[in-house]
Amino acid sequence: MLVKTKAIVISSLKFQEKSLIVKCFTLSSGLKSYFVRDAFSSRKASQKIAYFQPFSIIEIEAVHKNKGTLENFKEIKTAVPFQSIHTDIFKSTMVMFLSEMLHHSIQEEEKNEQLFLFLETALTWLDHHDEIANFHLILLLEMTKYLGFYPDISDIDFSFFEMNEGVFTLFQTGNILSEYETGLFKKLVDLKFDTNQKTFNVVERQLLLKILIDYYSLHLEGFKKPKSLDILKEVFS
Repeated sequence: MLVKTKAIVISSLKFQEKSLIVKCFTLSSGLKSYFVRDAFSSRKASQKIAYFQPFSIIEIEAVHKNKGTLENFKEIKTAVPFQSIHTDIFKSTMVMFLSEMLHHSIQEEEKNEQLFLFLETALTWLDHHDEIANFHLILLLEMTKYLGFYPDISDIDFSFFEMNEGVFTLFQTGNILSEYETGLFKKLVDLKFDTNQKTFNVVERQLLLKILIDYYSLHLEGFKKPKSLDILKEVFS
């Protein structure tokens, strides 16, 4: 089946000497993997490879056989021409980490149009702003709305957050955050991308990031901690 759709690049893996396997989150079909033959050998190789940087948003025409095997591109062009995401060291490091988080979070070939549109809007915001210290934290929490485990905030005034059930509680039992950690988490729930980025200091951000990764681990079967986490911490320390 010939499909025309927008796609967000999640990862690209070199295959043998000349080719790539590219994993994309598509607007039309959810998660798809593509085989790019001779990606490194043609005269336009650098241009071709540039399409497949983490979180590039591309417009594709592709043949989808939908048999669980690698699909094939017919045409590719840039859908959203980013200016800074792949050239600014802070943004590119953040994007590398977030794309790896997404790689381990979306596990089914299911259409999720709302998640796609959210990510497209968020990445466009990132490209146009310089104050981005909390961007990854807000994005990861917001993503849980579309992945099915956003915290139940109906009792957000309670003192503790219980991680397994994703609820706020009066009692410090089970897999629960401390009162201090819960306070930070409540602040994060209220944050928007345009909120003052100085809301948290470096230590608080790192603690919140650990909490979010633990939260993902509890709610996503087979989730793996991103290898790029240490690089992110180093760049933002």
